[in-house]
Amino acid sequence: MKEWYNKINKAINIDALEEVRIALFGKRGLLATEFAKMKDVPNEQKAQFAKDLNAHKQNLMNEFTAKKIALETEALKEAMKAEAIDVSMFSTSSSAGALHPVMETMDRIVEYFSSMNFAVKTGKMVEDDFHNFEALNLPKYHPARDMQDTFYFKDEMLLRTHTSPVQIRTMLEMKPPIRMIAPGAVFRRDYDLTHTPMFHQIEGLLVDEVGKVSFANLKFILEDFLKYMFSDVAVRFRPSFFPFTEPSAEVDISCVFCKGEGCRVCSHTGWLEVLGCGIVDPNVFEAVNYKDVSGYAFGLGVERFAMLIHQIGDLRSLFEGDIKLLEQFQ
Repeated sequence: MKEWYNKINKAINIDALEEVRIALFGKRGLLATEFAKMKDVPNEQKAQFAKDLNAHKQNLMNEFTAKKIALETEALKEAMKAEAIDVSMFSTSSSAGALHPVMETMDRIVEYFSSMNFAVKTGKMVEDDFHNFEALNLPKYHPARDMQDTFYFKDEMLLRTHTSPVQIRTMLEMKPPIRMIAPGAVFRRDYDLTHTPMFHQIEGLLVDEVGKVSFANLKFILEDFLKYMFSDVAVRFRPSFFPFTEPSAEVDISCVFCKGEGCRVCSHTGWLEVLGCGIVDPNVFEAVNYKDVSGYAFGLGVERFAMLIHQIGDLRSLFEGDIKLLEQFQ
Protein backbone atom coordinates (compact mmCIF):
# COMPACT_ATOMS: atom_id res chain seq x y z
CA MET A 1 0.00 0.00 0.00
CA LYS A 2 2.93 2.35 0.56
CA GLU A 3 3.35 2.95 -3.17
CA TRP A 4 -0.22 4.24 -3.38
CA TYR A 5 0.44 6.81 -0.69
CA ASN A 6 3.37 7.95 -2.81
CA LYS A 7 1.19 8.11 -5.95
CA ILE A 8 -1.37 10.27 -4.12
CA ASN A 9 1.29 12.67 -2.83
CA LYS A 10 3.05 12.88 -6.22
CA ALA A 11 -0.13 13.85 -8.13
CA ILE A 12 0.56 17.30 -9.60
CA ASN A 13 -3.01 18.29 -10.48
CA ILE A 14 -6.66 17.29 -10.02
CA ASP A 15 -6.71 15.19 -13.21
CA ALA A 16 -3.71 13.08 -12.09
CA LEU A 17 -5.27 12.66 -8.66
CA GLU A 18 -8.50 11.50 -10.26
CA GLU A 19 -6.64 8.74 -12.08
CA VAL A 20 -5.24 7.55 -8.73
CA ARG A 21 -8.72 7.63 -7.20
CA ILE A 22 -10.15 5.41 -9.92
CA ALA A 23 -7.22 2.98 -9.61
CA LEU A 24 -7.69 2.79 -5.85
CA PHE A 25 -11.41 3.22 -5.12
CA GLY A 26 -13.05 2.37 -8.44
CA LYS A 27 -15.23 -0.69 -8.98
CA ARG A 28 -12.26 -2.50 -10.46
CA GLY A 29 -9.64 -0.72 -8.35
CA LEU A 30 -7.07 -2.11 -5.95
CA LEU A 31 -9.30 -2.03 -2.88
CA ALA A 32 -12.15 -3.78 -4.66
CA THR A 33 -9.71 -6.50 -5.70
CA GLU A 34 -8.37 -6.85 -2.14
CA PHE A 35 -11.88 -7.12 -0.66
CA ALA A 36 -12.67 -9.84 -3.23
CA LYS A 37 -9.90 -11.97 -1.73
CA MET A 38 -11.83 -12.37 1.53
CA LYS A 39 -13.55 -15.44 0.16
CA ASP A 40 -10.21 -17.24 0.13
CA VAL A 41 -9.19 -16.17 3.66
CA PRO A 42 -9.75 -18.73 6.44
CA ASN A 43 -12.78 -17.91 8.56
CA GLU A 44 -10.79 -17.34 11.74
CA GLN A 45 -8.68 -14.67 9.89
CA LYS A 46 -11.48 -12.85 8.01
CA ALA A 47 -12.29 -10.42 10.80
CA GLN A 48 -8.68 -9.25 11.16
CA PHE A 49 -8.23 -9.18 7.39
CA ALA A 50 -11.30 -6.96 6.96
CA LYS A 51 -10.26 -4.73 9.85
CA ASP A 52 -6.78 -4.16 8.42
CA LEU A 53 -8.13 -3.56 4.91
CA ASN A 54 -10.74 -1.03 6.10
CA ALA A 55 -8.05 0.78 8.08
CA HIS A 56 -5.90 1.04 4.93
CA LYS A 57 -8.93 2.21 2.96
CA GLN A 58 -9.72 4.95 5.51
CA ASN A 59 -6.11 6.11 5.65
CA LEU A 60 -5.89 6.23 1.85
CA MET A 61 -9.17 8.13 1.69
CA ASN A 62 -7.92 10.67 4.27
CA GLU A 63 -4.69 11.07 2.32
CA PHE A 64 -6.63 11.45 -0.93
CA THR A 65 -9.01 14.07 0.54
CA ALA A 66 -6.16 16.12 2.01
CA LYS A 67 -4.30 16.06 -1.30
CA LYS A 68 -7.41 17.02 -3.25
CA ILE A 69 -8.06 20.02 -0.97
CA ALA A 70 -4.43 21.12 -1.36
CA LEU A 71 -4.57 20.85 -5.17
CA GLU A 72 -7.91 22.68 -5.39
CA THR A 73 -6.61 25.46 -3.15
CA GLU A 74 -3.52 25.83 -5.28
CA ALA A 75 -5.57 25.82 -8.48
CA LEU A 76 -7.85 28.52 -7.05
CA LYS A 77 -4.87 30.68 -6.12
CA GLU A 78 -3.47 30.34 -9.64
CA ALA A 79 -6.84 31.22 -11.19
CA MET A 80 -7.24 34.28 -8.95
CA LYS A 81 -3.71 35.36 -9.78
CA ALA A 82 -4.38 35.01 -13.51
CA GLU A 83 -7.70 36.89 -13.30
CA ALA A 84 -6.53 39.58 -10.89
CA ILE A 85 -7.41 43.16 -11.86
CA ASP A 86 -5.13 46.05 -11.09
CA VAL A 87 -7.71 48.64 -10.01
CA SER A 88 -5.07 51.36 -10.11
CA MET A 89 -4.36 50.78 -13.80
CA PHE A 90 -6.19 52.93 -16.36
CA SER A 91 -8.59 50.92 -18.51
CA THR A 92 -9.17 52.02 -22.09
CA SER A 93 -12.30 49.87 -22.26
CA SER A 94 -14.17 51.73 -19.52
CA SER A 95 -17.02 53.96 -20.67
CA ALA A 96 -17.28 57.63 -19.75
CA GLY A 97 -20.05 58.83 -17.48
CA ALA A 98 -22.55 61.51 -18.37
CA LEU A 99 -25.16 63.70 -16.73
CA HIS A 100 -28.73 62.44 -16.68
CA PRO A 101 -30.63 64.12 -19.55
CA VAL A 102 -32.91 65.93 -17.08
CA MET A 103 -29.96 67.34 -15.11
CA GLU A 104 -28.09 68.20 -18.30
CA THR A 105 -31.14 70.09 -19.59
CA MET A 106 -31.60 71.87 -16.25
CA ASP A 107 -27.96 72.94 -16.27
CA ARG A 108 -28.36 74.42 -19.76
CA ILE A 109 -31.43 76.39 -18.70
CA VAL A 110 -29.77 77.66 -15.51
CA GLU A 111 -26.67 78.59 -17.51
CA TYR A 112 -28.72 80.77 -19.85
CA PHE A 113 -30.59 82.69 -17.16
CA SER A 114 -27.46 83.05 -15.03
CA SER A 115 -25.81 84.73 -18.02
CA MET A 116 -28.81 87.11 -18.10
CA ASN A 117 -28.10 88.08 -14.47
CA PHE A 118 -30.88 86.00 -12.87
CA ALA A 119 -30.00 84.76 -9.37
CA VAL A 120 -30.58 81.05 -8.68
CA LYS A 121 -32.77 80.42 -5.61
CA THR A 122 -33.76 77.14 -3.99
CA GLY A 123 -36.30 76.36 -1.28
CA LYS A 124 -38.21 73.78 0.72
CA MET A 125 -39.85 70.77 -0.90
CA VAL A 126 -42.35 70.50 1.97
CA GLU A 127 -44.38 73.70 2.01
CA ASP A 128 -47.40 75.18 3.75
CA ASP A 129 -50.67 76.12 2.09
CA PHE A 130 -50.02 79.86 2.27
CA HIS A 131 -46.74 79.89 0.35
CA ASN A 132 -47.79 77.21 -2.14
CA PHE A 133 -51.33 78.43 -2.90
CA GLU A 134 -52.86 81.38 -1.04
CA ALA A 135 -50.05 83.87 -1.60
CA LEU A 136 -50.20 82.99 -5.29
CA ASN A 137 -53.83 84.09 -5.61
CA LEU A 138 -55.12 80.53 -5.12
CA PRO A 139 -57.44 80.75 -2.09
CA LYS A 140 -59.03 77.65 -0.59
CA TYR A 141 -61.57 75.93 -2.83
CA HIS A 142 -60.33 77.81 -5.90
CA PRO A 143 -61.05 75.53 -8.89
CA ALA A 144 -57.55 76.09 -10.31
CA ARG A 145 -56.17 74.04 -7.40
CA ASP A 146 -57.55 70.93 -9.09
CA MET A 147 -54.84 71.28 -11.75
CA GLN A 148 -52.20 71.02 -9.03
CA ASP A 149 -53.59 68.20 -6.91
CA THR A 150 -50.77 67.24 -4.59
CA PHE A 151 -49.70 65.16 -1.61
CA TYR A 152 -50.88 66.59 1.73
CA PHE A 153 -49.62 66.08 5.26
CA LYS A 154 -51.40 67.19 8.43
CA ASP A 155 -51.80 70.86 9.40
CA GLU A 156 -52.03 72.02 5.77
CA MET A 157 -48.48 70.95 5.00
CA LEU A 158 -47.86 69.52 1.53
CA LEU A 159 -45.28 68.61 -1.08
CA ARG A 160 -44.90 71.70 -3.24
CA THR A 161 -46.66 71.58 -6.59
CA HIS A 162 -44.39 74.15 -8.22
CA THR A 163 -41.32 76.20 -7.32
CA SER A 164 -43.41 79.37 -7.01
CA PRO A 165 -43.20 79.24 -3.16
CA VAL A 166 -39.50 80.05 -3.59
CA GLN A 167 -40.55 83.27 -5.33
CA ILE A 168 -42.96 84.12 -2.50
CA ARG A 169 -40.34 83.52 0.19
CA THR A 170 -37.78 85.55 -1.76
CA MET A 171 -40.16 88.50 -2.05
CA LEU A 172 -40.98 88.29 1.67
CA GLU A 173 -37.27 88.40 2.49
CA MET A 174 -36.10 90.98 -0.07
CA LYS A 175 -37.18 94.26 -1.54
CA PRO A 176 -37.21 94.96 -5.30
CA PRO A 177 -35.53 94.84 -7.70
CA ILE A 178 -35.60 91.03 -7.89
CA ARG A 179 -34.34 88.96 -10.79
CA MET A 180 -34.36 85.22 -10.01
CA ILE A 181 -35.06 81.70 -11.16
CA ALA A 182 -36.10 78.78 -8.93
CA PRO A 183 -35.15 75.31 -10.19
CA GLY A 184 -36.08 72.12 -8.35
CA ALA A 185 -38.27 69.05 -7.91
CA VAL A 186 -42.05 69.40 -7.55
CA PHE A 187 -44.85 66.91 -6.88
CA ARG A 188 -48.34 66.29 -8.25
CA ARG A 189 -50.65 63.29 -8.30
CA ASP A 190 -50.26 62.54 -12.02
CA TYR A 191 -48.87 59.49 -13.80
CA ASP A 192 -49.08 58.86 -17.54
CA LEU A 193 -47.01 59.24 -20.73
CA THR A 194 -46.39 62.93 -20.12
CA HIS A 195 -46.74 63.21 -16.32
CA THR A 196 -45.00 61.69 -13.30
CA PRO A 197 -45.67 62.23 -9.56
CA MET A 198 -42.28 63.95 -9.27
CA PHE A 199 -40.78 66.17 -11.93
CA HIS A 200 -38.59 69.28 -12.20
CA GLN A 201 -39.52 72.88 -12.83
CA ILE A 202 -37.70 76.11 -13.37
CA GLU A 203 -39.69 79.25 -12.64
CA GLY A 204 -38.50 82.79 -13.19
CA LEU A 205 -39.46 86.10 -11.62
CA LEU A 206 -38.49 89.70 -12.31
CA VAL A 207 -39.82 92.56 -10.16
CA ASP A 208 -38.98 96.25 -10.40
CA GLU A 209 -40.56 99.69 -10.10
CA VAL A 210 -43.79 100.39 -11.93
CA GLY A 211 -43.12 101.23 -15.57
CA LYS A 212 -39.80 99.37 -15.75
CA VAL A 213 -41.26 95.95 -16.58
CA SER A 214 -43.62 95.12 -19.43
CA PHE A 215 -44.91 92.14 -21.38
CA ALA A 216 -42.54 93.19 -24.16
CA ASN A 217 -39.58 92.55 -21.84
CA LEU A 218 -40.97 89.11 -21.01
CA LYS A 219 -41.59 88.32 -24.66
CA PHE A 220 -38.05 89.29 -25.67
CA ILE A 221 -36.24 87.20 -23.07
CA LEU A 222 -38.40 84.09 -23.63
CA GLU A 223 -37.98 84.24 -27.41
CA ASP A 224 -34.22 84.56 -26.97
CA PHE A 225 -34.18 81.72 -24.44
CA LEU A 226 -36.18 79.34 -26.66
CA LYS A 227 -33.93 80.00 -29.65
CA TYR A 228 -30.95 79.32 -27.37
CA MET A 229 -32.46 75.94 -26.39
CA PHE A 230 -33.95 74.85 -29.74
CA SER A 231 -32.05 76.90 -32.33
CA ASP A 232 -34.11 77.98 -35.32
CA VAL A 233 -37.72 77.78 -34.12
CA ALA A 234 -40.71 80.07 -34.42
CA VAL A 235 -42.26 81.26 -31.14
CA ARG A 236 -45.84 82.30 -30.48
CA PHE A 237 -47.76 83.52 -27.43
CA ARG A 238 -51.39 82.45 -26.83
CA PRO A 239 -53.68 84.10 -24.26
CA SER A 240 -54.29 81.79 -21.31
CA PHE A 241 -55.17 81.82 -17.61
CA PHE A 242 -52.97 81.44 -14.55
CA PRO A 243 -54.18 82.62 -11.12
CA PHE A 244 -50.86 84.30 -10.32
CA THR A 245 -50.39 86.30 -13.55
CA GLU A 246 -52.60 88.69 -15.52
CA PRO A 247 -52.41 88.88 -18.48
CA SER A 248 -51.15 85.33 -18.97
CA ALA A 249 -49.94 83.40 -21.99
CA GLU A 250 -48.96 79.91 -23.09
CA VAL A 251 -45.79 79.87 -25.15
CA ASP A 252 -45.44 77.53 -28.15
CA ILE A 253 -42.56 76.73 -30.46
CA SER A 254 -42.74 75.36 -33.99
CA CYS A 255 -42.56 71.56 -33.81
CA VAL A 256 -38.93 70.42 -33.61
CA PHE A 257 -39.87 67.09 -35.23
CA CYS A 258 -41.71 68.23 -38.34
CA LYS A 259 -40.42 71.84 -38.52
CA GLY A 260 -43.97 73.17 -38.32
CA GLU A 261 -45.39 71.01 -41.11
CA GLY A 262 -47.63 68.99 -38.80
CA CYS A 263 -47.06 65.51 -37.38
CA ARG A 264 -48.33 63.05 -34.73
CA VAL A 265 -46.20 64.61 -31.99
CA CYS A 266 -47.69 68.10 -32.43
CA SER A 267 -51.19 66.71 -33.22
CA HIS A 268 -50.72 68.00 -36.78
CA THR A 269 -50.82 71.64 -35.59
CA GLY A 270 -47.15 72.41 -36.24
CA TRP A 271 -46.80 73.80 -32.68
CA LEU A 272 -45.61 72.45 -29.31
CA GLU A 273 -46.51 74.05 -25.98
CA VAL A 274 -43.38 74.52 -23.84
CA LEU A 275 -44.05 76.98 -21.01
CA GLY A 276 -46.41 79.46 -19.37
CA CYS A 277 -45.85 83.09 -18.45
CA GLY A 278 -47.46 86.43 -17.66
CA ILE A 279 -47.39 89.71 -15.76
CA VAL A 280 -47.53 89.12 -12.01
CA ASP A 281 -51.06 89.56 -10.63
CA PRO A 282 -51.47 92.51 -8.20
CA ASN A 283 -52.97 90.13 -5.62
CA VAL A 284 -49.61 88.31 -5.43
CA PHE A 285 -47.79 91.58 -4.71
CA GLU A 286 -50.39 92.42 -2.09
CA ALA A 287 -49.77 89.07 -0.34
CA VAL A 288 -46.05 89.95 0.07
CA ASN A 289 -46.70 93.64 0.92
CA TYR A 290 -45.19 95.01 -2.29
CA LYS A 291 -46.42 98.40 -3.53
CA ASP A 292 -45.79 100.40 -6.69
CA VAL A 293 -44.05 97.52 -8.46
CA SER A 294 -44.57 95.47 -11.58
CA GLY A 295 -43.06 92.23 -12.75
CA TYR A 296 -43.28 89.17 -14.91
CA ALA A 297 -43.04 85.44 -14.18
CA PHE A 298 -42.68 82.27 -16.21
CA GLY A 299 -42.44 78.54 -15.55
CA LEU A 300 -41.43 75.46 -17.49
CA GLY A 301 -41.07 71.71 -17.00
CA VAL A 302 -37.49 70.52 -17.39
CA GLU A 303 -38.53 66.99 -18.43
CA ARG A 304 -40.65 68.46 -21.22
CA PHE A 305 -37.60 70.25 -22.61
CA ALA A 306 -35.41 67.14 -22.22
CA MET A 307 -37.99 65.05 -24.12
CA LEU A 308 -38.08 67.51 -27.00
CA ILE A 309 -34.31 68.01 -27.18
CA HIS A 310 -33.51 64.28 -27.05
CA GLN A 311 -36.71 63.05 -28.78
CA ILE A 312 -37.81 60.81 -25.90
CA GLY A 313 -41.35 59.52 -26.33
CA ASP A 314 -42.33 58.54 -22.78
CA LEU A 315 -41.63 60.83 -19.82
CA ARG A 316 -41.58 57.87 -17.42
CA SER A 317 -38.54 56.35 -19.15
CA LEU A 318 -36.45 59.22 -17.76
CA PHE A 319 -36.90 57.82 -14.24
CA GLU A 320 -36.57 54.07 -14.87
CA GLY A 321 -32.75 54.02 -14.74
CA ASP A 322 -32.49 52.05 -17.99
CA ILE A 323 -28.77 51.94 -18.84
CA LYS A 324 -29.52 51.42 -22.55
CA LEU A 325 -31.41 54.72 -22.58
CA LEU A 326 -28.96 56.67 -20.44
CA GLU A 327 -25.89 55.49 -22.39
CA GLN A 328 -27.20 57.38 -25.41
CA PHE A 329 -26.38 60.66 -23.68
CA GLN A 330 -22.69 59.99 -22.98
